[in-house]
Amino acid sequence: MARAKSKARPNPPQQNAIKIREAIMSVPRGKVSTYGAIARAAGLPRGARLVVRVLRQSHGLPWHRIVAAGGRIATPGEHALDQRFRLEMEGVKFSGRKVRMAEFEFKFSKKNAGRTKKKSVGLGRGPRSAPGLRGSGQRRPRLR
Repeated sequence: MARAKSKARPNPPQQNAIKIREAIMSVPRGKVSTYGAIARAAGLPRGARLVVRVLRQSHGLPWHRIVAAGGRIATPGEHALDQRFRLEMEGVKFSGRKVRMAEFEFKFSKKNAGRTKKKSVGLGRGPRSAPGLRGSGQRRPRLR
């Protein structure tokens, strides 16, 4: 007898894309955010490239409000002109080719930002320590 299918849960990549879309949708009119800030807000530190992929694959998102680090428009070709035009229509000001991030960057609240795990620091595995001498402060014997 076949089991009745329950409502399927989205797999992790789909869950990540959903979190990224929610973070993008939270950037208000007249503000911008960076690919990296969106990734951190979605709980995916170092996931800026994933944000780019989601923006390319999703429709109906305010894609023009997401810029590269430092306020640079990284969209290639004529889309860069379109992005700048859309941002200017929302009241965002530029300094040369970059958005004035000090004035127009959207800051995500700490409670919405994803939590990251701290990396543990290893014990003395540098060039001067030997495996049997961890943390003892002794140097490895010199080979002649």
